[in-house]
Amino acid sequence: MAHAAPDLASCLGSDHMSRKKEDFGAGGGSEVQNQETPGRARLVPQKFVWRLAGRRSSSYSPADDLADGEMAVGVPVLRACFDPWRRDHPEDDRDGHEGRCQGCSKISKAREVADRLPHVLPPPETRPTMTSLQGRELDDGCPDSAPDQLQELRHDGSVLTIAVSEKYIFAGTSKGEIAIWSLGTYQPVQTIQAHKRSVLCLVLSEDQKYLFSSACEPIIGVWCPKTFARLYEIYSTYDVGDVFSIAYSAQRETLYLGTQTQDIQWVSLKDPTRKVSYDSANHPDKRHHRFFDSRAVGGTSTPRRTEEHYALIPKAATVLEIDSGAIRQYAHYGWVFCMLIAKGPTVLGDPEEEVLISGGGDGTIKLWRLSDDAPDHDDGVLGDIEEMMTLGDDDSESIMSMAIDGSFLYAGKLRGIIELWDLDTKQKLRVIKAHNGNVNTLKMSFGLLWSGATGGSASKHSTVHYGRDKNGLPQNVSQKYQCLSRWKAHDAKILSSAAATYENDQLFITGANDNTVRVWRVNGMPTQAEQEVGGSENMMITSLREFVSFKTISSRPEFTEDCRKGATYLGSLFKRLGAEVEMLSTGGLHNPVVFAKFSGKLEPAEKRKRILFYGHYDVVPADMKGDNWQTDPFKLEGRDGYLYGRGVSDNKGPIIAALYAVSDLLQAKVLDSDIIFVIEGEEESGSRGFQEAIRSHKHLIGHVDYVLLANSYWLDDEVPCLTYGLRGVLHATVCIDSKYPDLHSGVDGSNLLSEPLTDLTLLLSKLKDSKNHVKIPGFYDGILPLTDEEDQRYDDIASILIRRNPSHGPVEALKRSLMARWREPNLTIHRYNVSGPDGSLISSHATANVSVRLVPGQEVENVIDALKTYLQDEYAKFGSDNTLTVSIDNKAEPWLGVPGNYIFRTLEEAVMRAWAGGVAGAQEKEGATVALPSKATDGQDRPKTRKPLYIREGGSIPPIRFLEKEFNAPAAHLPCGQASDAAHLDNERLRVLNLVKSREIFSTVFRKL
Repeated sequence: MAHAAPDLASCLGSDHMSRKKEDFGAGGGSEVQNQETPGRARLVPQKFVWRLAGRRSSSYSPADDLADGEMAVGVPVLRACFDPWRRDHPEDDRDGHEGRCQGCSKISKAREVADRLPHVLPPPETRPTMTSLQGRELDDGCPDSAPDQLQELRHDGSVLTIAVSEKYIFAGTSKGEIAIWSLGTYQPVQTIQAHKRSVLCLVLSEDQKYLFSSACEPIIGVWCPKTFARLYEIYSTYDVGDVFSIAYSAQRETLYLGTQTQDIQWVSLKDPTRKVSYDSANHPDKRHHRFFDSRAVGGTSTPRRTEEHYALIPKAATVLEIDSGAIRQYAHYGWVFCMLIAKGPTVLGDPEEEVLISGGGDGTIKLWRLSDDAPDHDDGVLGDIEEMMTLGDDDSESIMSMAIDGSFLYAGKLRGIIELWDLDTKQKLRVIKAHNGNVNTLKMSFGLLWSGATGGSASKHSTVHYGRDKNGLPQNVSQKYQCLSRWKAHDAKILSSAAATYENDQLFITGANDNTVRVWRVNGMPTQAEQEVGGSENMMITSLREFVSFKTISSRPEFTEDCRKGATYLGSLFKRLGAEVEMLSTGGLHNPVVFAKFSGKLEPAEKRKRILFYGHYDVVPADMKGDNWQTDPFKLEGRDGYLYGRGVSDNKGPIIAALYAVSDLLQAKVLDSDIIFVIEGEEESGSRGFQEAIRSHKHLIGHVDYVLLANSYWLDDEVPCLTYGLRGVLHATVCIDSKYPDLHSGVDGSNLLSEPLTDLTLLLSKLKDSKNHVKIPGFYDGILPLTDEEDQRYDDIASILIRRNPSHGPVEALKRSLMARWREPNLTIHRYNVSGPDGSLISSHATANVSVRLVPGQEVENVIDALKTYLQDEYAKFGSDNTLTVSIDNKAEPWLGVPGNYIFRTLEEAVMRAWAGGVAGAQEKEGATVALPSKATDGQDRPKTRKPLYIREGGSIPPIRFLEKEFNAPAAHLPCGQASDAAHLDNERLRVLNLVKSREIFSTVFRKL
């Protein structure tokens, strides 16, 4: 069993040191030994193991390797900014990379050394000090400024637990009392003798109808938080020892309690069969105790303990006896220190389903599905709990406290550790060193994580989705999960805390074993009321507004939790609208792929067509350093018919449009086909891990008939388009290394020495001629010839664009430019890098980054082989003493769709129908003639409007060709936005009309396919 109890014992005050040791939960008390109910044997699991000294000797705790104040970043966090030529990639971030050369390693190591150089601190007299904090608790640079202390409320016993209602502060004490103060005036209102022994837990129901209390005894009290009347007295028929934690499900009107005997028990307040008389023989005060009431032949039993304050406990209106079968024995192999109820914290359950979460002295966190059905071992019991998942079973450090934020769970542990868990992926995301002492209390309030520890310090940390300074302005995102403030709140052990808002003041309230409650004003964080979502706003835009607010920047490691949060929100939205949802792990360091399936109504299911919609929830960074953004990029703002925000066009807006299109069909009961959404979180970072995730979950996705994506834009702001071609890409690094170290050009330079940078420059000059023609042998072999139909498309596109903007002309020049960018390959040399500092140096290592854009007909692997062979052959001609290394960092195949196939014809008809009389009508008035694919539609009532432009693009989207090949299904690409959307740029936007029309187009396509 973990060793948290001695610390708890020392917190209860000197008045308890003379009491029985079970009063404060010390190990070895008789209550631990005696836990049977008459006629019912308590079973000990066959694999039960007592865990001593807090952890297994072979277990590893991240805390062991943490220096004071450091954060240990979990698996999904240690991911670097995306750069296809970074030299410090984790191994599984490098698709196709053969490994770094020695010279690149030198440069990387030099940079790492520079990064580790100590930062210069200001002089001691300029650094913040705090007389109440005798030296910094952790040397992590966290500000030690304390918030305003409004009040100190004193009692004559240790404050072990706190709850706050709209009007009152409730404090459970080591005297067995509940002390009550007014939240408005801080005047004492009443002190209730609630229990015989220390009050360990207070819980206020969400509707503030009940106040629950538990103590170092097997009796729970239920109180009215307005009149302070004792409504219920609840007890267990087991000798459960101390009841450390309680949680209440409002949905089921059921109370759950976590005990010293490692059990979880429950009772429904609405179950009439649990009501008993006050003098029931099973009551803990009445029933026979196996130890204290035992006696030898001729002897007497031990007199029952009694004290004057016992008589002061109010009589309850109703007494409930917990059914002996309403128990999950050995829910943990340690005391159940903390529990909470959360609504929809994981995709494993329904969004509105309440889940019980418990933390134990064995170091595990468990999620329990709640049920109204009876457990298997007793049909007469109302309700049951079923284990959904277990976290942390590799570390037996006690879980002392918990807080929940969506699907993120924070767990306070021994020695100042706070762990962050993602309940969707079951992964530990972070380990935060918040204090030196045990983290006895955690609260998630006002967008911040608040904690208190046995050292008397309280702290606040920034979190995922929130983060604004005292003026309401966005904070530096690097401060996520950074300590924003730590202060000495008590000269004693902090055992409890609460958060509340009263008359526009945000309050953090702490209680300790110095017999005080202290109230701190912590104003400055925005409340949920400030989200400013209009009540009449379209639900699609409301969802997009929330989606955009998540900073899902996949290329920056400090946004890892934002990406997880965004994925969780999207999964929850899919689920609310009727989809089956799974989070597909990409393994290693990558963001999860959100999988959602909407089932059609056509029976049998084998006859349904299955359409896979691909998208990505990650976005590129938004630079807020200058004044380029007119609004907060992560707060959607409507202006002049446009929605502004990062990712609104690329790619969150199209995803939301497609989602609500499916929702429309479901509500109209006309969805025949299965619609599968596969939304990744790494597209802006090269789709790392995506292919592996799809292949490993292909059995879940099933067969696919069509692939659809919407991840680009029109050529201008007027003419709708359909994309049928994309270029591929490969990124390569060319390195040349000398056998000598970095040399001085004056001392060592001569014509007898081959210099790496000179060799590299000469070698790269062999790749292209003065006309930008790539000289790699066979480079242009296999490129598909230009057909008459495609040539006509380029003529029509150029004519339309020139007509709208004559400055693009002449027509032939624009046509040639489009063809060069869309259907012809190219090679680009991006940048050089050398070893050593600046100056007159002959660098021992020189490297350059090269990218090659490929077109249909070119095979990526063939081009890679040709590139390597050509460079090696040309370099051999130099006769240089240096060595050449060529590595491939990233690659994606080109894609060419078939404009005349069924999915394109269906898309074309849907676009024409949606834009009839609108933008397409404007195109018709100008008399444009667009080359059309054969068999453009098979509809019976085709709209009388011009068709969309069929275009290709010069960029690359790696997943499209991969999905097409993996599922042997044709793909099509619908651009939703306009050319002026400024995707990837400042002030990204999407026209509301385009969002609405895209929803309409998707509805037509999903229904017709």
